[in-house]
Amino acid sequence: MALVGFVAAGLLAIAHLRTRDEVWDHRSYVAIHMSVIFGVGVLITGAIWAKGSWGKWWVWDEPTLVSFLIVFLLYATYYPLRYSIEDPGRRARYASVFAITAGAFVPINFITVRLAENLVHPRVLNTTAGDMPGEMRLTWLVSLLGVALLYLTLVKLELTSKHARANLKRLRRLLESEPPAGAATTPLTTVPARPSYD
Repeated sequence: MALVGFVAAGLLAIAHLRTRDEVWDHRSYVAIHMSVIFGVGVLITGAIWAKGSWGKWWVWDEPTLVSFLIVFLLYATYYPLRYSIEDPGRRARYASVFAITAGAFVPINFITVRLAENLVHPRVLNTTAGDMPGEMRLTWLVSLLGVALLYLTLVKLELTSKHARANLKRLRRLLESEPPAGAATTPLTTVPARPSYD
């Protein structure tokens, strides 16, 4: 799900660059943010599983592990890049270019790992039956569906929270700029309808 979220962020970033609509930038940011959180979960639970199964917390000659770590570290650089730029327009454009470039790297990385010979993990996404028994495959698919629904729910919650916070900021600015009693009032329609999330 973390990898799917990274690719989705790249697609949302393409929509941002095509339309210049900041809503797409916010969606791309939240997709990356949630995928990085899921990535932390992958690395922690994966290390626990590896210790129980292999007797080691990490195995450096396992392509699946190392490739995911590389992707995770690549996306960890997204935040310093994004927040080192003060201008919101430039920040959104640069972040979108990063999301597209890094998002294109994810499927290439996935395919490269699939072609590797030295795989400890079972290949569950084969066109044939794969390396998993039927019951284990069913459990894996149900778990994948559950994690996908969790991911989508958390993305929706974060977007809603950011939208509410932006609206609150807009209302505070509106109240602070309210003229004194008896002065001519400015209609609310002059305030931008779409708040900024940054």
